[in-house]
Amino acid sequence: MNRPSLVFAGNRKIGLECLKLLLQSDWPPVALIIAKGRSAECAEEMKALLPDVPVLEGAEFRSDRGLRLLRRLSPDYILSVHFPYIIPPAVLQIPRIGVLNLHPAYLPYNRGWHTPSWAIIEGTPYGATLHWVDEGIDTGDIALRKEIPVLPSDTTHTLYQRVLRAELDLFREAIPLMMSRSLPKIPQTEKGTTHMKQDLARIQRLDLHASMKVIDVLNLLRGLTTNTWDEAAWFEVDGVKYRVRVEIRR
Repeated sequence: MNRPSLVFAGNRKIGLECLKLLLQSDWPPVALIIAKGRSAECAEEMKALLPDVPVLEGAEFRSDRGLRLLRRLSPDYILSVHFPYIIPPAVLQIPRIGVLNLHPAYLPYNRGWHTPSWAIIEGTPYGATLHWVDEGIDTGDIALRKEIPVLPSDTTHTLYQRVLRAELDLFREAIPLMMSRSLPKIPQTEKGTTHMKQDLARIQRLDLHASMKVIDVLNLLRGLTTNTWDEAAWFEVDGVKYRVRVEIRR
């Protein structure tokens, strides 16, 4: 049986590493879709790995030119790895088998943005999921998923580093199943949770006079400790804003 054809839409180091795994499996994509502008990470490195395939940058994949190219290629799969653009219905309809997305969460929990933050703050299960893409936000059928524990010492930053490794492990497992056209399709029957990008900003300000359980304060600070100060918790005294991050050692 001939191997199915694949269009790869990737971003960030995890996208680059997944592309390398595809090439190591002798399964090169027939086209590459990359981010453009401030959201683009590792785009040039991915282009260098696929010098002979057509490339669509930014939102070009959903333009008239991009749609014509994708329809002409008629791939079996489109695979998205941390690709920061919504895939519209016109693109979802193109691949013969379907569109897949690698998501840093244990679906149906933590659909959307800032997944490790909400796993810590809300105490929900966490891990990595490869799912089929539909018109909702991370609501499509689950192909594979891998749960990882949220440790008492975890901040969002440390948990995210571990979920990236889990995503790579899951992707290795998925490649032969994708090649053999045998990935499962398991409906998301639980309600789960969903968060938009702007939801994090609504919980960052600390009320210095509020009454909260210590565990809730600790989980909030852990969940707002990322690799950027802009996402940290903050409080204000005499008109001066102070940001807070935490470090926990066993």
